[in-house]
Parts: sequence; C-alpha cells; structure tokens
Amino acid sequence: MNFLKNVLATVIGLFVFCLVFFFGIILLGAIFGGEETVAVQENSVLELNLEKVTQDYGGKFNYEDMPFLNEKGEGKGLTDVLRAIENAKTDENIKGISILNNQLNLGVAQTKALRDQLEDFKKSGKFVLSYGNVISQKEYYLNSVANTVYLNPVGDLDFKGLSSQIMYFKDFEDKTGLKMEVIRHGKYKSAVEPFLTNKMSPENREQITAFLNSIWNSVVTDISKSRNIPVDKLNTIASDLLARTPEMAKENKLVDVVAYEDVYHNDIKKRLKVNEDEDYNKIDIMDYSKDLAVMAEISTKDKIAVIYAQGEIGSGEGDLNTVGEGSMRRSLKEAREDDGIKAIVLRIDSPGGSALTSDLIWREIEITKKVKPIVVSMGNLAASGGYYIACNANKIFAEASTITGSIGVFGMLPNMSEITNKYGINTEIVETHKNAAGYNPFVPIDADFRNFTQEGVETIYKTFVNRVAKGRKMTFDQVDAIAQGRVWSGSDALKLGLVDKIGGMDDALAYASSLVKLDDYDTVSYPEFEKSFFEDLENSGFVSLLKSRETLLKEQIGEENYELVNQIKKMNARKGMQVIMPYELKIN
Repeated sequence: MNFLKNVLATVIGLFVFCLVFFFGIILLGAIFGGEETVAVQENSVLELNLEKVTQDYGGKFNYEDMPFLNEKGEGKGLTDVLRAIENAKTDENIKGISILNNQLNLGVAQTKALRDQLEDFKKSGKFVLSYGNVISQKEYYLNSVANTVYLNPVGDLDFKGLSSQIMYFKDFEDKTGLKMEVIRHGKYKSAVEPFLTNKMSPENREQITAFLNSIWNSVVTDISKSRNIPVDKLNTIASDLLARTPEMAKENKLVDVVAYEDVYHNDIKKRLKVNEDEDYNKIDIMDYSKDLAVMAEISTKDKIAVIYAQGEIGSGEGDLNTVGEGSMRRSLKEAREDDGIKAIVLRIDSPGGSALTSDLIWREIEITKKVKPIVVSMGNLAASGGYYIACNANKIFAEASTITGSIGVFGMLPNMSEITNKYGINTEIVETHKNAAGYNPFVPIDADFRNFTQEGVETIYKTFVNRVAKGRKMTFDQVDAIAQGRVWSGSDALKLGLVDKIGGMDDALAYASSLVKLDDYDTVSYPEFEKSFFEDLENSGFVSLLKSRETLLKEQIGEENYELVNQIKKMNARKGMQVIMPYELKIN
C-alpha cells in the first residue's frame, strides 16, 4: 500500500511540476518577450514567404483571465501582408521582392489581391523575382507577375486548367443502410446531392462548369497581361500540357530562366550590386508586416472599421475559422458606437452555415447601417449564408473569381433505421402526442415530420430571397430565378445584380471613405475574440498545448484521411437549417 501511495505521490508531483513549469515559461515570455522590432537594413530584399498565411485576418484575442496572453494584431493575415508590400514600395531600404519556393495556401481571390499589390509595387521601379523548385498552378498565377520567373532544371510547373471532384454516397447508403434524410429547397442546392444520387445532376454540372470557366478566364487574362502570351495560346498550353517540363515551360514563355537556386541568388546580388562571395540583406515579409501592425495600433486618425467574417457561420463566440454570432454582433455594435469610426467594411470569406445565425448577423447589419455605411468586400467566397450577411450592405464588391450566390436552404439528418433492422435491432417509441418524439434516427422518417421540416425549409428560403430582394432592390421573382441554391462567380454575379462592382478590399475601402468624405484615414480590424485560457486548456487537454490535436491526428491517419474525418465532424456539428455553400471547393 505504501508503495502505491509513493508512486501516486510521485506522479502527482511530476504533473504539478510540469504545470508550474509550463505556466512559468508563459509568464516569463510575457514579461520579457515584449514587442521586438526588426531593423530593415539598407539595400534589402523582402522575402515573400507566405506558407503560414491562410486567412485575410490574423486575429485579435482578449484573454480576461490571462491578460498578458492578449494579442492585438501581429501582422499574421493577408491584409497585413498587402499593407506591408504597399509600404515597401516607398521604403528606400527595400530594393525588391523575392518569391522563393513560395508555398501558397491562399484562395484564388486572395491570390489575385496579392498579385495586384505586387503589380502596384513594380510601378516603383523595384524588382519582383520568383524562383521555384515545384510550382503549383495557383503559385504560378502569383509568380507570373514577377519581372523574371526562374524554375529548377529538374523541377516542375503545373499548368493544366481547373477541375473539381465530388464523391457520391447513394450506392454506399443502399448497401450499408446508413442514410441521410434530406429536405431542401433549390434545384442547385447540391450540398446534399451526393446523398440522393450516385452521379452528378445536369444542374450541378452546369453550375460547376460555369464558375470554373469564369475563374479560369480571370486567371489566364491576368497571366496573359503579365507574360505577354495570348489567352488562346495559354489555353492550348494548358490543354496539351505544354509546360510539363522546365524546358517546355521556357519554350512556351511561362518561365524566363531554367537554373539552380544559386544562379537566382547571384542574379539578385547583381541587381543589388553585391559581390558574389557576400550575402545580401533579406527581411521576411512576416517580420516586416508585424512591425507595421504594431505601429498602426497607435494611430489617432479617423478610422474605417474592417470586420472580418471568415469561416463557416455558427452560434457562439466564433474564432479565426468560424463566423460566430457573439463576436460578429459585438463587433458591429462597437464599430457603430465608436465616434472615431466613420464607416465599416465587412470582409467576407465564408461558405455560410447556420440560417439562424446568418439572420441574426443580417439584423445587426440592418441596425448598424442606419448609423454608418457598410460596404462589403468578398474574398474567395461569400456563398449562401455568406451572401445572406452581405445582401443588405450599401455596396458589394467582389473579385471576378469570388464564389457567391448559393441562395438556397437544406436540412439533413442521419437515419440508421435500415442498418439497425439489418442487425436485429428494433426501436419502439411511446409518446403522449403524435409528434412528441420528433425525429429519431433509428426509425424511418415520419411523413408529418418531413412535411413540417419541408415547411420550415420553405419559410427560411422565402425569408432569404426576400432579404436579398430588399437589399438588392429586386423583386422576389427576379431573385428566385437566379437563386435555387445556384453558385455564381463574381463576374457572373455582377451581370445578375448580386454584386455591384468587381474589385478588392482597397476598392471597398476607397468607396467607403468616399461615402463619409474621408481623404486620410486608418483602418481598425475586428473581431476581437473573447477567450478564456483555462477553457482552452480544458477543451484541448494539457498534451495538445504541446502538440495540437490536429497535428497528432494528421500524423496518425494521414492528411487525406484527416480531411475526411474533419468533413464528417463538421457535418455532425451543424444544427438546424443550413444556408451553406453546396460543397467545399479547393481549386489548384
């Protein structure tokens, strides 16, 4: 017994020691870490390393229980990167930008914004050079803006056009008895199509083909201007895979130099007039961006608030990957009550989600725009619920490649009655009233329940369409004709009246400033997420503070399987009616 007591005491002692040590490290880091600034040396090159940049907004976090952990914007988002490139244009210490083996995790519309900023940077007369060992299609879209594009002699450049694939589960459902009960409105609301059929419907194929072609046309038009290659020629290169080797890529003028990386660096040294046996000065874009973000916090100018809605829409506080009711409504309220903020830009990058939360955010926008103008800037996508919260803005800007629309509603419920019956499990229900039990996944769906749910879907759809009709000054029938859950590209949405202008964040800010007659202003970013360190600790577990659950899962089951598990988790977490984009789309 004493032995067990001693073992237990030792284990507890070790745990307490680790906990105290952990908190001690955090405290010391908070006390002595401070804000470090990186001095930009003369004759420097800005290195565009964007591997860790995935979102427009890097986030602000307020830990009430651990204030020293608060983050007030550290230049981690794409918006900060764009601001840094703009500043580098007039920074006499920065002579050029290097895009070196850049691994890009941004969407097409975000890449377009970055590309446009680099085009503007080149107007200063400073250089932009790019080098890649392996260049994906999206990375090439960015790299093609460079004055000179380098490719490794044994490297690879991907240029073949766009595609999208969807898995269908109907046959699997029939074989296993695991089914999804679907209630929807919108013939194009194809988020649920894989559970209803074993092949793609003509309507779904039509919409995917349309927006992929629209996005591709936008991409090759930009590449054509930068590389001075006709669009028809670029399409031939893509169709016939005429850039499949470095030599072919150079022959077809997609790249300028086929060489190893040391040649690339020597060419930069020549531009900087640095000897080949010496190093040249470099500064990472994230360090440069962080310094600018810290300085921006102390500005006293009039401001325009930029409120970021990125991720799936759901209840609760929300975070960097979720548009939460709590943080969004609080941000809109704070912005409209702050006399120093004159206008609001709502930056949306969301496939939608909860219909209820979308409507609550819509209502907060209605209240806010009576006090201050709200201009929407759409990023990669503002679809379904993402469009719901955009439709009543004073003006809507979208990129040509933005995915938007998807005005439709669906509900989806798992049903396991067939598989349980197959294995001899029978479920019996006792109720005081005929609809008291509601939905039960272990019995066939009740006709009354299906009818009532369909009624709810129709009500939400009509509300959605009416919201759009009012915001866009259209009739119900006009909206209904282009709704039905159909997804549109930004350029097509402009023709249909769903958006007002093709343009990026800068265009939205410029328009917002013109509405309130501001010539000189700064921006302030929202939301500031309310966090609790101890809740995070409880939810994630002590071990995952050292190594995230995401990392552990990916290591155990692989990247592809992790994505599948994550999609199932998301589907199970969705409660109530959904106004969400038909599918998760990754374009390479």
